[in-house]
Amino acid sequence: MKRILAVLSFLFVFATIGPAQRPFNFSDMMKVRRVSDPQISPDGRTLAFVIGDVDMNANRVINQIYSIQTSSPNSVPKQLTTGTTSSSAPRWSPDGRKIAYTTGGQIWTMDADGGDKRQVTRISSGAANPVWSPDGRVIAFNSDVYPGCTNDQCNEAEDRRLEGSKVQAKVTERLLFKHWNEWRDRKRTHVFIVPSSGGVATDFTPGDFDSPPYGASSGVDYAFSPDSRELAFIRNFEKVEATSTNSDIVVRTLTNQNEKNITVSNRGYDASPVFTPDGKYILYRSQATATFEADRWRLMRYNRATGETVELTRGFDQQVDEMTLSPDGRTIYFTAGTRGYSPIYSVPLEPDFRLRIATHVKPLFNDAYASGLNVAPDGSIVFLSSSMKSPAEIYRINADGSARASLTIINESIMRFFPLADAESIESKGALNVPVQGWIIKPGFFEAGRKYPLIVLIHGGPQGAWGDNWGYRWNPQIFANAGYVVYMPNPRGSTGFGQKFVNDISGDWGGKAFIDIKNGVAEVLRTKDYIDKNRIGAAGASYGGYMVDWLLGHNNDPRFKFNAFVSHAGVYNLESMATATEEIWFPNWEFKGMPWENPTMYARWSPHKFAQNFNTPTLVTAGELDFRVPVDQSLQLYTTLQLRGVPSKLIIFPDEGHWILKPQNSEFWYRNVLDWFDKHLSNNL
Repeated sequence: MKRILAVLSFLFVFATIGPAQRPFNFSDMMKVRRVSDPQISPDGRTLAFVIGDVDMNANRVINQIYSIQTSSPNSVPKQLTTGTTSSSAPRWSPDGRKIAYTTGGQIWTMDADGGDKRQVTRISSGAANPVWSPDGRVIAFNSDVYPGCTNDQCNEAEDRRLEGSKVQAKVTERLLFKHWNEWRDRKRTHVFIVPSSGGVATDFTPGDFDSPPYGASSGVDYAFSPDSRELAFIRNFEKVEATSTNSDIVVRTLTNQNEKNITVSNRGYDASPVFTPDGKYILYRSQATATFEADRWRLMRYNRATGETVELTRGFDQQVDEMTLSPDGRTIYFTAGTRGYSPIYSVPLEPDFRLRIATHVKPLFNDAYASGLNVAPDGSIVFLSSSMKSPAEIYRINADGSARASLTIINESIMRFFPLADAESIESKGALNVPVQGWIIKPGFFEAGRKYPLIVLIHGGPQGAWGDNWGYRWNPQIFANAGYVVYMPNPRGSTGFGQKFVNDISGDWGGKAFIDIKNGVAEVLRTKDYIDKNRIGAAGASYGGYMVDWLLGHNNDPRFKFNAFVSHAGVYNLESMATATEEIWFPNWEFKGMPWENPTMYARWSPHKFAQNFNTPTLVTAGELDFRVPVDQSLQLYTTLQLRGVPSKLIIFPDEGHWILKPQNSEFWYRNVLDWFDKHLSNNL
């Protein structure tokens, strides 16, 4: 009996202590399951969502669709799709009996329990992003096709002809012939409709243009009217798409093809159309300034009967990211990046504009980095949220923002082994004494009294922000758990701090943002006595890479010195970058003209003009398929470093674009970045 009691006592103590914890590393991050795309059923009883699992051997992430009953939160999810091919984009039929989804490059449907899987599309060009009509009779989707073809047989024959040709030349007579990491010299993205039971798909947006177009928008960008008779979609009518962000919302009938451009008077970007349930209004997001992709996204309401358009977020100084409607259609919920978070806000569909803005745009739920908003029939809101400490899971709150509860705990069993530190917000005084926010992340096994080296991570964009959310490409916990304190500043240009803060970087890339970052580092060194000011590194990608390249030529602050840099896909030579990148509107706006129109601006802010000052060890990395910041930018930087005798190393991924996404490539990248910092910042880490 005593022996049994002793064993039970040991088990109790062991259970109390919990599993042994250890530092979080890249292999651990690859075991994290990637929860995304929550979709609530029409009756609110079932939640479908996607989980992505990394297959290191296959060198890719495989997505599958799962479901849970909302009455049994945190239960074991039911897997609805299987196999070595990814399945994604689950979308409920209006009656809740079917789920449309994408797999193998085609649209399929299945029963709510995963049974009776049927292929809906059989189109040679592939199909993605299904959207049901409210009557359930048809599904809209998008596909990339040859604009000269009027049927699938033509597209298939053209594919075979090009694949069989010994000549693989890229030929174009227009701009925007490439984008991110793909050539766009032949095909166009079009919206199609197909019977939900299957059959011949019809090209709904034929012509030599992309619909949805490329640019600042995100999401599907097409929607059915409540009576299923019309479809709203977006397209850019400008002749030179590469110099324009002027995408408009068009409403067209499914039968006689009558159409109306409802945003023709706006010269900025219009996107994300949503019909109200009664069909009275169309809601959409809009930017007012032509060619400025980081202008404030406004929430707009178009009256279909009168043609009146009003902004529902006038006076609200953040950018509307995504939106959804309450069941009665009277309240709009939306997310907007705000000071490093992504809260949920609400606004009435028909506010009283005689009242102050604060009386109708209200923060509903602040404690989240929310996305993927869904509203259940009972008015509760389902959303995805994460932090720098915790991967994404799905949560639910009441319509008034109360009673947050988790619906999934997919990664709980994985993450409990790691003592990850919370992100700590820190504020400093930037240029012109403007407050600048940033984040500090300590090592998981932080030891008081020990001095740690510092790594400064600089975000891209430049109109972006470091938020308290989980990520895989620049995960600060990987750096922190390798023995570094991580500082992630949100300098001028960062979103979530008001539009003026965003605007302040245009035409001033190496100016106020540069001071913001340096002052932030100085403040961290002043207030955090656990940092070794003699061991400081910095890393960044895209604009973050630009700032690293700029720091290379301006590493002379008397308060501290950077000892090592990592520049990934960094903008190095503004003059050559301006006409090598694909979205020409971007450099034209940021530098107030093209190089031959404003040479002084390009010369002033181009890092390559200060190469004579380069003397800091620098690792340069890039993807060869990067069309946003072409690989020659990194090659120019590396060549210059070598010619100047600066310790440097170049890593080029021939199968990657702007981001390093393939798991084995990502592992190689992280290992080399950490090795570089260990080599140049090491003091027995």
